[in-house]
Amino acid sequence: MSLHLSEGALTVLKARYLRKDKKGEVIESPEEMFRRVARHVARAERVFSSGKEEEMAEAFYEMMVSLDFLPNSPTLMNAGRRLGQLAACFVLPVEDSLPSIFGALKQAALIHQSGGGTGFSFSRLRPRGDVVSSTHGVASGPVSFMKVFDMATEVIKQGGTRRGANMGVLRVDHPDIREFVTVKRDPRELNSFNLSVAITDAFMEALRKGKDFPLINPRTGEIVRRESARELFELIAECAWENGEPGALFIDTINRSNPTPSLGEIESTNPCGEQPLLPYESCNLGSINLAHMVRGREIDWEKLAQRVALAVRFLDDVIEVNRYPFSRIEGMSKGNRKIGLGVMGFAHLLILLGIPYDSDEAVRVGEELMAFIGERAREASRRLAEERGPFPNFPRSVYASRGEPPLRNATLTTIAPTGTLSIIANCSPGIEPLFALAYTKRMLGDVEVFTVDPVFVKVAQEEGFWSPSLEETLKGTGVLPQDIPIPEEKRRLFLTAFAIPPRRHVEIQAAFQRHTDNAVSKTINFPSRATSQEVKEAFLLAYEMGCKGITVYRSGTREGQVITCGLGQVC
Repeated sequence: MSLHLSEGALTVLKARYLRKDKKGEVIESPEEMFRRVARHVARAERVFSSGKEEEMAEAFYEMMVSLDFLPNSPTLMNAGRRLGQLAACFVLPVEDSLPSIFGALKQAALIHQSGGGTGFSFSRLRPRGDVVSSTHGVASGPVSFMKVFDMATEVIKQGGTRRGANMGVLRVDHPDIREFVTVKRDPRELNSFNLSVAITDAFMEALRKGKDFPLINPRTGEIVRRESARELFELIAECAWENGEPGALFIDTINRSNPTPSLGEIESTNPCGEQPLLPYESCNLGSINLAHMVRGREIDWEKLAQRVALAVRFLDDVIEVNRYPFSRIEGMSKGNRKIGLGVMGFAHLLILLGIPYDSDEAVRVGEELMAFIGERAREASRRLAEERGPFPNFPRSVYASRGEPPLRNATLTTIAPTGTLSIIANCSPGIEPLFALAYTKRMLGDVEVFTVDPVFVKVAQEEGFWSPSLEETLKGTGVLPQDIPIPEEKRRLFLTAFAIPPRRHVEIQAAFQRHTDNAVSKTINFPSRATSQEVKEAFLLAYEMGCKGITVYRSGTREGQVITCGLGQVC
């Protein structure tokens, strides 16, 4: 099968993924990269004596080279190479002692070096001003230690190719929550971190009733003071309105779907929020290109089912051949064997089906798709459990307690952002709408990729309104001009992110979340004119609809944003 890559895909692959010699010259083609990954991952078949190593290596290669499925970046970068670390997502515990804090920092540095991202909850650290009995001094608090992690991350590149990324979480009942919520009002602070407040059901209940809420010292378990839940929630929404942070993790919602609660509570996620994990767990992700799952004007359910089954096997094989950075992470990862199969190209699929992203039909299709993928993934995991055995902690899982059939993997599905993978696959990212019809994405600090949306070009050519002058206009604005005479139903297919009502963004996220084991990475986009009240309403809606978290972004609120309309305009 021949490989068809866009100019942007080639730029990304050469910059980040393809092997290079000591002089920095690329010595691997994209086809050779996919062959390297396929052969390395298929080595797991030897472990299970399936006799299918060559067969699966060819099947995995064909699935990737067709761009129907791509695994997470560390797998593409490191499979069959010296580092050999293939997982994208890690969560490390941070206990209330210097050895634990700096031990976690050391582990994070090594994970970043290998291409992984790390999540931490800093909620166990005593608050600023609390006593330190060993030195008779006072504690500096979680945010001060986060700044140490941030500084270390800034000087390390993931896999030698990209900056490290962190998720920083603090519980809403921690005494330092106001400092945490407001720290990024200074744009110089914590640039390697995404921040999320771990919001509890108890807090949301206090908010609903208009009551005060207790802040608790994690060292003593004692109430330090009480805060107005309404005022604190409004501060969170106001800061998110100002610059997109913090987001929220609905931590009790997350733990209600924890498949192994006997092993501990989930306290944090990976940097983009889609992968809740127990301390020391890792997870590898992969995404199916939905734009390739269309035949005519219908979803190709048969092809999708085949790709889901093969992708589950691929991701389970990755767990086996992965070179883990620490033995404790290997033990937790192989004990639960979590994988995260997701999708990209959802917006493109909708366009190809003739369905506007902002419609009720889009919500229905999203839910139908994810229900289908979730059930087919579970069937594949059951078959692997029959062939290879269930995940070792299965007897201690909620599945066993409910009398369900054994599964090979504790979790199966995740919706990741696929920012870079979607450039390689030349499709829309994750389940996001089109950001713009033409956009520039900045990566690796100084690599910029300009893209005119390929599905828009295809439809515009078929409908007869594509022209060189339209292309030039898109380079300037990124959006469809009003004076282009096209049918309204076609125009509506190409609504971009900031033109879609925030409520619809949340409804799409919730539709996918209802059938996703882990969580869903989705940005709730707001136009620049939006108010903090609208952001607050989106947070409330996400909680009410069962989302596990929420991330918002109001247009133009950050300098140097990664993606811009046309050749560099703020949308």
